[in-house]
Amino acid sequence: MARILIVEDEPQIAFALESDLRLEGYDVEVAKDGETGAVRGREPGWDLILLDVMLPGKDGFDVCRELRKAGVEVPILFLTARTHETEKILGLDLGADDYITKPFSPRELRARIRARLRARPVVEPDELLRFGDVEVDLARAEVKRSGAAIDVTPMELKLLATLARNRGRVLSRDRLIDLVWGRDTYITERAVDQHVVNLRRKLGAAIISSIRGMGYRFDG
Repeated sequence: MARILIVEDEPQIAFALESDLRLEGYDVEVAKDGETGAVRGREPGWDLILLDVMLPGKDGFDVCRELRKAGVEVPILFLTARTHETEKILGLDLGADDYITKPFSPRELRARIRARLRARPVVEPDELLRFGDVEVDLARAEVKRSGAAIDVTPMELKLLATLARNRGRVLSRDRLIDLVWGRDTYITERAVDQHVVNLRRKLGAAIISSIRGMGYRFDG
């Protein structure tokens, strides 16, 4: 039975989510504020976290940031009434896996949860990538350059792994979105570009080439 943590301060929404997901067979618990969500989210055993953005004490962006920095790798789905593209991009850049706006269809939310729970992880166990002075341990989710640890986000690691496994091949932005974020996730091509910029800055500009009008190619 999959375990889901709901971080939601509105009692009616939290109750409806909890009841609906329990009927679907999930083991569900609720945290009513950001501080509690950040603490509970670090506990082992969760399979997915539903995270509201507008929370008392600490907003969902801060909670997501803290969980990812703490090494929490379970899927995080934002629930929010905010619809601005910049806020969606911010949430995804912080490491969220999906973003659904209120009011939402319970059927759509259930489908998104099922998709995240059955998705195969990008990181394969015991896989080590080396290029130049960079070493990527996918099993441990660690990146080092000249022996020094490099701080990368979960999405940056997934993107790096996808590009590296397709070394020498040009991948379009749409293809990268499918492989890294998934077709059901809201993500713009501009956000893909920003992730590539971040990887180049951290690991060296030469590892990823831009192919005009086509996409990106890993040359590390």
